Amino acid sequence: MDNPYKTIEAEVIDITEETAAIKTFIFKPKEEFSFRTGQFVELAIPGFGEAPFTPSSNPSEKEYIGITIMNTGRVTKKLHELRLKDKVGIRGPYGKGYPLGEFKGKEVLIVGGGVGLAPLRSLLYALFNEIASFKKIILKYGAKTPKDIVYKKEIEEWSRSSEKVDVKITVDVGDETWKGRVGLVTTLLDNLEVDIKNSVAIVCGPPIMMKFATFKLINIGYAPQDIYLSMEKNMSCGIGKCGHCRMGKYYVCKDGPVFTYDKLKDLPEVWD
Repeated sequence: MDNPYKTIEAEVIDITEETAAIKTFIFKPKEEFSFRTGQFVELAIPGFGEAPFTPSSNPSEKEYIGITIMNTGRVTKKLHELRLKDKVGIRGPYGKGYPLGEFKGKEVLIVGGGVGLAPLRSLLYALFNEIASFKKIILKYGAKTPKDIVYKKEIEEWSRSSEKVDVKITVDVGDETWKGRVGLVTTLLDNLEVDIKNSVAIVCGPPIMMKFATFKLINIGYAPQDIYLSMEKNMSCGIGKCGHCRMGKYYVCKDGPVFTYDKLKDLPEVWD
């Protein structure tokens, strides 16, 4: 039987410092590696440990994989110490991604907070790959401060890329350099110019942000089955063996990490 924990060696070929605590790494696997947007991988430092991450790169790229990492703990701190040409292990992909086929012909509303824009970046590129298939792509993104905004240059490019793409950003707290909107990301959902009956909403970010964004979407008319949540919490083994990511009858790593809200709304631990 094949070893389910076996990794593919990958080399660091590029590093971008997004913020003081967030870096995007580009890895080149020794073998061709592909994933569907919304799926996740396990990233390992040999002899040290591993952690799950959802790729942030374009899923159409097969030669490399981009992963955006916030320095929040033991493994991520070690990953932030990586330099060009260092080697890591990648295994996966795992889980279920976004069902892009079900989004076709609709307006796609994407609500992101903080580093939650990382998996949404992959989704955006997947949508851009087939932009003619979607009526509209709307991104509402919030960060704590202007210094915490990730993908600054790309966000500007996205906003100019097509008449079908609408991008709005806000920060919780501005500074002397910030000329944009100040307020929680949920304020960007006020007076929303979206055909809700022909729309899906995707939410990804810190749990508290996801909770209130989801409640706001319900209040303005979205049905629970049309709200997609990326529940990337407590995952460990990636293959449904350790049980750390269990929510009700679901294992996030196997049954998700993408879920529609109707499947989770009655679980008391959904926003823990």
